[in-house]
Amino acid sequence: MRKIRILWTDDEIEYLKAHIIFLEEKGYELVTVSNADDALKKLAEIDFDIVFLDENMPGKGGLDILPGIKSRFPELPVVMITKSEEEDIMEEAIGRQIDDYLIKPVNPKQILLTIKKHIDQKKLVSEKTLSSYYEEFGRIGMMINRKNKLGDWIEIYKKLVFWELELDKSGTSEMNEILQMQQVEANLEFSKFIKRNYKSFINNSSENFLMSPGLFPERVFKYLENGEKVVFLLIDNLRLDQWRTISPVLQEYFQVEEEVFCSILPTATQYARNAIFSGMMPVEIQKKYPGWWVNDDEQEGKNLYEKELLAELLRRNAINSTFHYEKISNPDAGKRFLENLRNHLNYQLLAVVYNFVDMLSHARTESRMIQELAPDEKAYRSLTNSWFENSYLLDVLKILSEQNVKVIISTDHGTIRVQNPIKVIGDRQTSANLRYKTGRSLNYNQKDIFEIVDPESVGLPRINMSSRFIFACNDDFIAYPNNYNHYVKYYKNTFQHGGISMQEMLIPFVVLTPKF
Repeated sequence: MRKIRILWTDDEIEYLKAHIIFLEEKGYELVTVSNADDALKKLAEIDFDIVFLDENMPGKGGLDILPGIKSRFPELPVVMITKSEEEDIMEEAIGRQIDDYLIKPVNPKQILLTIKKHIDQKKLVSEKTLSSYYEEFGRIGMMINRKNKLGDWIEIYKKLVFWELELDKSGTSEMNEILQMQQVEANLEFSKFIKRNYKSFINNSSENFLMSPGLFPERVFKYLENGEKVVFLLIDNLRLDQWRTISPVLQEYFQVEEEVFCSILPTATQYARNAIFSGMMPVEIQKKYPGWWVNDDEQEGKNLYEKELLAELLRRNAINSTFHYEKISNPDAGKRFLENLRNHLNYQLLAVVYNFVDMLSHARTESRMIQELAPDEKAYRSLTNSWFENSYLLDVLKILSEQNVKVIISTDHGTIRVQNPIKVIGDRQTSANLRYKTGRSLNYNQKDIFEIVDPESVGLPRINMSSRFIFACNDDFIAYPNNYNHYVKYYKNTFQHGGISMQEMLIPFVVLTPKF
């Protein structure tokens, strides 16, 4: 293991020989330079763990090169050393993102304490995180092997997401491969569980778990019946790990109660979101409101009647609350909604669909640039968080935190990054989704496909008498034999939804109560 490497920049570096010897005896590796230009050159050549930077040097001072260092190496701790105790200089340095500062003359023990504060503490936290996950690894493995109930799978997935985020924060990669292997193993077993049990727990579940049609009747209506105002925000395509990434921003303003529920199949907007707003399975929607259901083989928009379905759901449940429904698909719509928010709060129920995360998922498939910005789950979470922190949605939530309302954030389904292509042959009426297909003539040789030959038995409509559904599992995706290699290359490593995985099916339902 290499030594901690320190860059010390000071135009009087020759007077710091005793400090350097002291640190080298403690096991640190020191590189010293006497001016700002040499410091930038060394930073370009060598990986350092911490930088000590003199504030006042001939020519360029420490404050002059600090922005360039931070823009190129944002995670690198920089400690400013200055002769001046003037407050404005320190304020400027802090504003430019120094991590610490020391006032001359400094003694070796001050330097050692600063190094331990910024480097050794991080190292200890990382080691503790790795050790804790290593201990938890076996327990999660035992839970996966039990695979008894949907509630068990929810707990397994919550643990895996927790450790994925903890390992991200630790800044280490030693255990990432192990975690990914455990996620793959869990998804393989989860898919087997869904294949064996989906039909039974869709129809007569003995478990007390929440699925898409139950969101309003089982979770939202109780607040309306108690006379509370409710704002229901559905962020399309939001995974649990993405929610956990943006959640800390909201904890300043709200008390947060998180629950994980199960999306119906297919984990696609047409099915899962219509089920949420109607409180019904898709086949029930088709039969009861045939004019509001659009099949996969039809060109019309698949979610044009959410407002009408919600109105009927309220009526069927004798909920007399006034409500407003709005769908936001671009920044201009988000801005208009923010400007009119206080008028919308005159309604007892405000239901809003935000489409940004879904659009981000589709844009990542089509844009090389976004693929490079978000090559994996960690970067995808970061991109989602960056959007959220700069969105009109956060401004909306800040206003809501000052109101006497119950705020609910949820989603219709998640996504998974697909890797393995499956060849499926179908006719022209076969649906286009990469994670599920519905149609009459579906031929495949993949044993991991989940086939439903009687769609109505799991609450799904038939396009015709012989149509059936097939679902991709784990990180597989479905590709036609025609131009096969082109489509495999195009869609591999993209985020898709519609099939069976924990990331798509086990999704957040969150209740926010303002802290005011």
